[in-house]
Amino acid sequence: MTNPPPGRPFEDPDEQERRAVTRRAFLRGAALFTGTAAALGGGLELLTRRPGAAPAPSAAPPLVAAPRALGPYDTAEPLTPYAQATTYNNYYEFGLGKADPARLAGGLRTQPWTVLIDGEVRAPLQVDLDRLRSWFTPEDRIYRMRCVEGWSMVMPWQGFPLAALLRRAEPTGHARYVQFTALHDPQQFPGQRGDVLAWPYVEGLRLDEALHPLTLLAVGLNGRALPNQNGAPLRLVVPWKYGFKSIKAVVRITLTRTQPPTTWSLAAPQEYGFYANVNPAVPHPRWSQATEQRIGEWGRQPTLPFNGYAREVADLYRGMDLRVFF
Repeated sequence: MTNPPPGRPFEDPDEQERRAVTRRAFLRGAALFTGTAAALGGGLELLTRRPGAAPAPSAAPPLVAAPRALGPYDTAEPLTPYAQATTYNNYYEFGLGKADPARLAGGLRTQPWTVLIDGEVRAPLQVDLDRLRSWFTPEDRIYRMRCVEGWSMVMPWQGFPLAALLRRAEPTGHARYVQFTALHDPQQFPGQRGDVLAWPYVEGLRLDEALHPLTLLAVGLNGRALPNQNGAPLRLVVPWKYGFKSIKAVVRITLTRTQPPTTWSLAAPQEYGFYANVNPAVPHPRWSQATEQRIGEWGRQPTLPFNGYAREVADLYRGMDLRVFF
């Protein structure tokens, strides 16, 4: 990726976040539209969609959930409307259009579903999803989500920390990374019948990233069962990284000694690095990452380092040049 101009290093996360919050308050009060169509790649139809538009066809009915206080990792920012969060998605297994997943995902079979945890572990597991859910008490997490394309949402997930599952498998002393593999089934995923990407979709984290308490395995969204188009029945959520790191429809988790290949890093290594930490100081080769468009809102707002989670995760990258390890 292109580096920032000389003399403009990655700023102190806390200072940049304080300035960004102030500017965000100004932007949200502005009534003028700032012209974001080029960066959104056609996503602005969501800003003018008829209020009360129906949710995606495959959305599950609401679950009964009592009001709760915000947790230590929750953002208090307004939630992205459910109808938009479930109809504006990148999920190339169903097609390249933002509306394709909601239109085509209804037939995805999410039961039965098993997940394999293997590799550098002392206790490999192959577990049915229903049993997996019984092991953990679901947690609510309201996270920012930032797409590498320059748009963002605020999503209320339900799930459990990935660390809880990995510890059950007992990582060996050789484990350094975690590779995730999504379902490969061209009969159910029409996008997998083409070669736009190498299938199945794979992603990876360093082990310390995977064990961080922010890293979630999600099974629900907005108090409902996770919709197919949002990654049902099990997806990864890593809120300080660009959205493509949060792999959907996970069927295998493999602990490895070496850094695993990842789908987008293989497809375009000059554009999509292994780390994919949200860094407004490092532009994508074809657009700036300094600002973002919050879906459902007007105007652009500054992008925060680590997507606003610098206090929680910046220490994971101490001593690393984040303009190089992008």
